[in-house]
Amino acid sequence: MKHAQPLPATLLQRYHGWRATTFNANKAWYQRLAQEGQRPRCMIISCCDSRVHVTALFGAEQGEFFIHRNIAALVPPFQPDGDHHGTSAAVEYAVTALKVSQVIVLGHSSCGGVKGCHEMCLGHAPELEKTESFVGRWMDLLRPGFEQVRDIADENARLEALEKKAVLVSLENLMTFPFVAERVMDGSLALHGLWTDIGQGGLHIYDAKADLFVEA
Repeated sequence: MKHAQPLPATLLQRYHGWRATTFNANKAWYQRLAQEGQRPRCMIISCCDSRVHVTALFGAEQGEFFIHRNIAALVPPFQPDGDHHGTSAAVEYAVTALKVSQVIVLGHSSCGGVKGCHEMCLGHAPELEKTESFVGRWMDLLRPGFEQVRDIADENARLEALEKKAVLVSLENLMTFPFVAERVMDGSLALHGLWTDIGQGGLHIYDAKADLFVEA
């Protein structure tokens, strides 16, 4: 592949720093991970946003979480059409191969993907309406959620509500996967919905009985 370039010197320097410190101090643990394979008990579906640091948020070590990231942490509905489905493949592998006991959908404040959906639904983002927009077609998954928060007058409150609605849309879509629904029903798999406030370091947990997000 002639277009690939060498790694920037700054990243290479940081790698060597990690290898000399963190890796060497925990070499036995890394060797165990390599030899015994991964055994995560939890899958986390989060946004690609660089400000969402999943392992730091829960103080997790390498090997604890099976993490899948995409725009706005959305899960599409079960659709076995023979096409390419990265998120669905990750869910399938986590549930059927790794047999995780928990799947967490983690949304966050100031989500660019959710804001893009918001603007698109209001007719303010024609570039996302184009057939060739991968982001736009992905955010179509959240259009029904927008209709449920459209009447919130304050824009900031509406955006936050839509970010949390995205988590619920993903949870609902997870239950359309037969292998997920089966394990949820027999009690071997639990689904969780979370939303984190980046600026405040807050974590809100979805309470299904109350149908609202409660601060942890």
